[in-house]
Amino acid sequence: MAVQTATPPTIIVEGASKYFLRRNSHSFKEAFIGWLQKKKVRTDQFLALDDISFQVGEGESVAILGMNGSGKSTTLKLVSGVLEPDGGRVLTRGRVAGLIEVGAGFHPDLSGRENVYLNAAILGMSRKETDEKFDDIVAFSEIGDFIDQEVKHYSSGMFMRLAFSVAIHVNLDTLLVDEVLSVGDAPFRAKCAQKIKELTARGVTMLVVSHDMNMVQELCSRGIVISKGKMIFDGPITDAVELLRS
Repeated sequence: MAVQTATPPTIIVEGASKYFLRRNSHSFKEAFIGWLQKKKVRTDQFLALDDISFQVGEGESVAILGMNGSGKSTTLKLVSGVLEPDGGRVLTRGRVAGLIEVGAGFHPDLSGRENVYLNAAILGMSRKETDEKFDDIVAFSEIGDFIDQEVKHYSSGMFMRLAFSVAIHVNLDTLLVDEVLSVGDAPFRAKCAQKIKELTARGVTMLVVSHDMNMVQELCSRGIVISKGKMIFDGPITDAVELLRS
């Protein structure tokens, strides 16, 4: 049973299903030999998400939990618009900023500075808005002089810090976070968690996927547990974490 939100919904997921093709040829060599012999590579559909329904109210912080392969990240990608559902529908209201993958949207041959403007534009910020917030973005990211270096030379932690910093400085309504806060040192993770708390206090909606049970209990009040593509729980975060740990 899906939880009824106390505030107007920012995210609505209704009966969402998602299929992926699963190929039964196990290697490129086998596929190539099959092609030479004019054999068809067998494919079948894998149901990654099966009739998922939930709503997230304005200003709510909700964690999507589950074991590897359960469908957590697929759910987040449907909400972000990276993927489209094969069944049902997914609706969002307002400006959505997604940290789905570390460095997603970054061009490796551009500098950190150029990528700040590129990512800000993708997230809907004007050049003027980015100009006004640029110094704050760089300061929060702790990139320093590396801001003018090509990002292909960045570590995964530097990628994450800059991507997160851009996203949180957007005038956003919803923030989507998928495991990227697990990258980086403890002080920066603590700073990110504090920033998320400030955003939610301002009414920003947050949907997060993470295996860090301590972090989600600190940041979220509600948990949705997915198992093998099906939603099996939607309720208080402490109960969701206990269910997953059991």
